Amino acid sequence: MKLLKLLHITFFILTATVASAQVKFEAKVSKEKLGVNERLRIDFEMNKDGDNFNPPGFNGFTVIGGPNQSVSNSWINGVRTYKKTYSYFLAPKSRGNFTIGQATIEIEGEIYKTTPIKVEVTAAIDKPKDPNDPDYVASNNIHLVAEVSNSNPYLNEAITVVYKLYVAPTTGVDNWREIDIPKYDDFWSQNIDTKGQRVQNGTYNGEEYRYLVLRKTVLYPQRTGRLNIEPLSLNVSVQVPTNRRDIFGSRLMTRVNRTVSAGNRTINVKSLPEKGKPADFSGAVGDFSFKVTASKTELDATESLQAKVEVRGKGNLKLFKLPKLTLPSSLEVYEPEHEENVSTTTSGMQGSISDTYTIVPQYKGKYPLSSVSFSYFDVKTKTYKRLSSDEIIINVLDGPVNTSSETTTPSSNTIKQTVVSNNNQFAFIKTNTDLVTTKTSYFFKSTLFWSLLLAPFLAIPLVVLIKRKKDIRDADITGNKIRKADRLARKYLKGAKKQLGKKEAFYEALEKALHNYLKAKLRIETSDLSKDRIQNLLLERNVENEVVNDFIAIFENCELARYTPITNVTMQEDYEKAAKTISLIDKQAR
Repeated sequence: MKLLKLLHITFFILTATVASAQVKFEAKVSKEKLGVNERLRIDFEMNKDGDNFNPPGFNGFTVIGGPNQSVSNSWINGVRTYKKTYSYFLAPKSRGNFTIGQATIEIEGEIYKTTPIKVEVTAAIDKPKDPNDPDYVASNNIHLVAEVSNSNPYLNEAITVVYKLYVAPTTGVDNWREIDIPKYDDFWSQNIDTKGQRVQNGTYNGEEYRYLVLRKTVLYPQRTGRLNIEPLSLNVSVQVPTNRRDIFGSRLMTRVNRTVSAGNRTINVKSLPEKGKPADFSGAVGDFSFKVTASKTELDATESLQAKVEVRGKGNLKLFKLPKLTLPSSLEVYEPEHEENVSTTTSGMQGSISDTYTIVPQYKGKYPLSSVSFSYFDVKTKTYKRLSSDEIIINVLDGPVNTSSETTTPSSNTIKQTVVSNNNQFAFIKTNTDLVTTKTSYFFKSTLFWSLLLAPFLAIPLVVLIKRKKDIRDADITGNKIRKADRLARKYLKGAKKQLGKKEAFYEALEKALHNYLKAKLRIETSDLSKDRIQNLLLERNVENEVVNDFIAIFENCELARYTPITNVTMQEDYEKAAKTISLIDKQAR
């Protein structure tokens, strides 16, 4: 019995030892179903320390925080428990089902992977109202509104949608990004340039707000009935006040990311009235003028003139066709050249469109250009209007006489005529040739031949000179070390230099460059080291104390810059200081 009991105890101890030695690396999410306006936390936990942690791509999400790293050690009944966690905070980009992929890490020479996690993102949900919650404060202080000029227009009548971002006076906005752009199905749309817009003062729900016009769009509905205008959605970086105050009594601000949407808008589009609609109505809606003009009314046969059919005014100018010009059959006419001189403002399209016909008469006589009619719907009077041009007489003064019929007069009927070709219609073709003799040239004994032959002999002194300069440069050990250090600094700070002028991106790239440099120079993982430890390691490598202090100061600037206003001049100074410090460390470290 005692032996059996001893075996049980031994088996239990061995099992506990094996279990404690087993490596665990897993991913945990705060929730598997969330609204598009909520945030998701994901933790990557391991029970043993490792290197080369690689997070997944987080497709469908925006990383708004992290990675945050935490380490805990505990001893219970003489048994040590270790846990290390990398945490990320994510914001959904849109609704749908997403899969967070595998993260990897190297522990004791082995690669471990987490299990993929499926997350469902639903429509926005109501959150508990906590007056001290920055997200709740931001939701009350920032609003995106779509203002529609007319929700009950006629078919092809212009309406304008203006998107305004309202911000409370106590709240600030750093930047925003469009995450869902309206497609405007069943509308002809044109965006209006809003660059240079300034912040204005206004009211929202009876309260004082500041607002900025983000987008203006002119729409022309292309079918009747209830049409839907899709919402515009933004991801906005917002600064909101907290309950904490600085030493001067001013409230401290915190930054949160907020998704705002303008919401759906429904437009009820009315049909154009059938009563009084002209038979030749082509869909023009607005307020127009109409005319037909000729470049000249007197000319000789085989000369050309231009007849222009033009509509000018305000309305859907690009969405209808101009009436055709009616011409006598004895006039040769070419396909019209269409021209549009239209600008789009918040009130709709305005300007002119025209068709220009090139006409060439073949015979002597008088030819009428018959009156042309154009009809449109006037939205102001809600009636159809018809405009007609005057008849134009083309007088051909000189040319062959058409013997097959009498000369056409304004009152006579037009008769189809046979076009007589001119004798000089091929005069533009050149019939005389000018032949030029060509001289045959040979490569042998040419200038190029002698140049290629002598080039290798002439290059020998140049090669000798370059070789001597290279030997002198290689012998300059101190100079080479300085040049190598400068190249190393430029290499690691290349990414930070590209982000100059963008505060957050610049200091994030600068901090990453410093960590990568230490990792390469000292062959250590900097994520596990404190500033004091980094300082001690650099001093052990015989780096001067002043240089080490400058290096640590740059690290502190990277952290403080995220919460304090920074100018472009300060960023340039920090970049130059980092380059100089990396160069000095590389020269001094042993």
